[in-house]
Amino acid sequence: MDQPPTFVAPAPGQQPDPNRAYQMFPVLNAVDILRVQRFGDLRRFADGEFLIQAGEKSRGLFLLVKGGVSVVQRDGLGRTVPYHDYEPGEFLAEAGTLYGGTSLVDARAVGDVEGWLVVPDQLRALIIAEADLGERIMRALILRRVSLIQAGASGATLIGAEGSASVLRLQTFLRRNGQPHHVVTGEADPVAAQLLVQYGASRAEAVAVTPDGTVLVDPSETQLATALGMIDDRVCERVFDVLVVGAGPSGLSTAVYAASEGLRVAVVDCRAFGGQAGASARIENYLGFPTGISGQALAGRAFIQAQKFGAKMIIPAEVVSLDCSKAESEGVFAIHLADGRRLRGRSLVCASGARYRRPALGRIEEFEGRGVWYWASGLEAKMCAGCEIVLVGGGNSAGQAAVFLSAHAEKVHMMVRGPGLAASMSRYLIDRIEATPNIRLWANTELVELQGQLPSGLSSVKWRQGGRDGQVHECELRNVFLFVGADPETRWLEGCGVAVDKHGFVLTGVEAASGADGHVKPGRVPNPFETSVRGAFAVGDVRAGSVKRVGGAIGDGAAAVALIHQHLAALDAKAASA
Repeated sequence: MDQPPTFVAPAPGQQPDPNRAYQMFPVLNAVDILRVQRFGDLRRFADGEFLIQAGEKSRGLFLLVKGGVSVVQRDGLGRTVPYHDYEPGEFLAEAGTLYGGTSLVDARAVGDVEGWLVVPDQLRALIIAEADLGERIMRALILRRVSLIQAGASGATLIGAEGSASVLRLQTFLRRNGQPHHVVTGEADPVAAQLLVQYGASRAEAVAVTPDGTVLVDPSETQLATALGMIDDRVCERVFDVLVVGAGPSGLSTAVYAASEGLRVAVVDCRAFGGQAGASARIENYLGFPTGISGQALAGRAFIQAQKFGAKMIIPAEVVSLDCSKAESEGVFAIHLADGRRLRGRSLVCASGARYRRPALGRIEEFEGRGVWYWASGLEAKMCAGCEIVLVGGGNSAGQAAVFLSAHAEKVHMMVRGPGLAASMSRYLIDRIEATPNIRLWANTELVELQGQLPSGLSSVKWRQGGRDGQVHECELRNVFLFVGADPETRWLEGCGVAVDKHGFVLTGVEAASGADGHVKPGRVPNPFETSVRGAFAVGDVRAGSVKRVGGAIGDGAAAVALIHQHLAALDAKAASA
């Protein structure tokens, strides 16, 4: 079967690959059109009228039955690029339509237009009810989003100096969230240069322009997401069946299985979908992908899959606290977000994973985003072309990153504290590293100093090999990648009675009910994956005893859903007997 995320979109102004065009723009026959009509309402547009414009909330899928529709991509600078001219039997929609996301294109009627509008809720119902037709629609929606991302002619425009750390920060955020965007520099674009001057942006700052013309100077990720319409404020009043905190593999797995079984699900994450796995250049030991798959592609499919079944994705949104005060009496949890919003659910799944660990190294915070990185994507790899880099860490994530970056960098200095890689890395990665000539392994080695001037960033590093009295080496380089483990992200659970081990990982099952001596306390024993608080579950890397593998995290999420059903059934029985 073809895999949509490997599709290579045309450059702006070029026609789509003819080998993919029939999948991107399928023409429905009369029977298919009748099947769609059951889920839609008839709409008409006059010649020249806009069906939708970039920056507006999507109304849903529009199946054209009369007339034509011309679609162009438009960025915040007002520049347009033709995308596709739709004819009767074709439908207008892309992946964001599934949840009523913001339109990325302008669509204008050519002649008198007539067609069927299928709103997002009904679109999801159509895709599920009409399996074969739904598969064709889903494939087209995914391919169109990928083409919009890769064409780089719609969505946000990021403006800044060449190599700007602020631009890279926003670019990474949009890329990790599957949002089309493109970057221009003031040196190469006179309109961009004028905007930088007009809004008083310094050389170290980025300017973001949204398709509706909103201009933001050096915005935070949340500010940019709000301006782009990525954050949905309409979900806060309802009570969900399942609240999932964290959109890594375990959280996405929970969302897919729970939503597909009819539960009302909301997923919250402060950064992007995919978690740490989403930053993996290639995962080669995940079941069913013998040639490997990038973490971003795997997570992106799960993200769309969860939305297909109706899960609400609230990203970015930082959870700051959990309120369990009504969990026992009313069976309702509440999570409080940093922006003041509150979400409620009848069950809670802690899938918040772990935050990147900072080594004890002077000035490290100064250089984060300016030469110090905790992930390795294509954006960072591009900066490393023809240069020497340092990579610290000996786990699988470090190994994947070293191999990936070695294809771009002149030399990769890979450093581990221990005597080698065998204790913490899969054998296939060790073999590949040993076979890569421009990766040099430094055993028994640690970074000791970072040097450079801000805002330009890191300029050189020092490392010591052989312990406290070992030899110190210094090298001029601009990029250091750190994969030295992670700490559980459980601060938001404090004060709610959720038991954790001495390292901060969440205890579940028998361990959650045990005392310090390891003996089970009298009373309720939580189910596997259930925490010490009834109705609160933990899955993935944040759970004590988890295997810290993508496959294990996905299995955790699937298993937890069965236990969530039991919990919800008990709540319903209690309510019925009251």
